Amino acid sequence: MGTFGATEIILILLVVVLLFGARKIPELMKGIGQGVKEFKKGADGTEDADNKEKEDKEEKEDKEEKEDKEEKEDKKKIEE
Repeated sequence: MGTFGATEIILILLVVVLLFGARKIPELMKGIGQGVKEFKKGADGTEDADNKEKEDKEEKEDKEEKEDKEEKEDKKKIEE
């Protein structure tokens, strides 16, 4: 009684698809994967490198947003 057969696994997957929808499952798996990755990094004590990586990524995104905003403002001025 401790093992799952093919029928049980298919039934469980069908219920999951009905509950979450086919579009949400990849997002759910991505979130779980990121959580496991962060847990492993935290367990290994590599938080400092991870924090540095996040800060660099945030700086890059902020810079891109600023450039996009400036570009939109320039286009607006040209249209006037």
